[in-house]
Amino acid sequence: MSTVENIPDIAEPRKERKIGARIWSEAFASGEFKAGLIVFVVLFLAAIFYPMFSGIDPAKMNISAKLTAPLFLGEGWSWAHPLGTDQLGRDMLSRSLVGLRYSLLIGLSTTVLMLAVGAMVGLFAGYFGRSIDTVLMRLTDAQLSIPMIILAITILGVSRPTIPSIIIVLGLSGWPVYARVMRSTVMSERKKEFVRGAMVLGATDWRIMFTLILPLVLPPIAFVAVLDIARMMIFEAVLGFLGLGVQPPTPTFGNIIADGRKYLMNAWWIATMPGVFLVLTLTSINLMGASLERARNKIYGGM
Repeated sequence: MSTVENIPDIAEPRKERKIGARIWSEAFASGEFKAGLIVFVVLFLAAIFYPMFSGIDPAKMNISAKLTAPLFLGEGWSWAHPLGTDQLGRDMLSRSLVGLRYSLLIGLSTTVLMLAVGAMVGLFAGYFGRSIDTVLMRLTDAQLSIPMIILAITILGVSRPTIPSIIIVLGLSGWPVYARVMRSTVMSERKKEFVRGAMVLGATDWRIMFTLILPLVLPPIAFVAVLDIARMMIFEAVLGFLGLGVQPPTPTFGNIIADGRKYLMNAWWIATMPGVFLVLTLTSINLMGASLERARNKIYGGM
């Protein structure tokens, strides 16, 4: 028997790489996922295009139209402002949708950054092990010991918060969870036959990590990361409410709600409308994320 015949089949991961497509297909078959996707797409498109095509400047003040009630209340309402205006006469619909735009931008970007940093740390720790694993995991443990919101408040409290700085602070605060999950997964995959076969054929460590292991283990973790988008949007809103988010006059959910709390008795819609948009967005993301996670658990449980 030749030596080549004794080498494990390195084409084995090709079948496993289809797991991502199977998870997506399984999740998309559920009505829960479809409902969440429809709501999310509608809100996403509205946030992108409505402020652009409506011609309404969310920062433009009109004192004569201040505290106009929403259309559905039927009292002193205006078709020009279907969700009413705030204490400075600014349109609540356009402000809420622009706030949603920034919230989605920060939530998506932060999650991608967390996933990228955590995946790289976990990949190197799980593949090389020994001293590299020890150093990287001690750094991970140290980061985990500091609550994300406390770290974000501390850093942003001594600097002027901007969108890039908020993304970086939140992203570099939340990567350890992904690092630990990636590490354990990589350690398991490294022992499989196709990795040993690649080593026998002379593949470098870098090639094995980035062409064999990473494409195999990243998609399932990325699906779970969908739920973190909602979590980061909540953190962004909390920071904005505390005055540590994107600064006015740029409208965000947090600073709109913070301004509106002073008018809860006579103009409750100022604080309520952005809250409604936030709840709808978070619910749609959670519906999709939960469906993907159940599909992932079902497929892996049947393997």
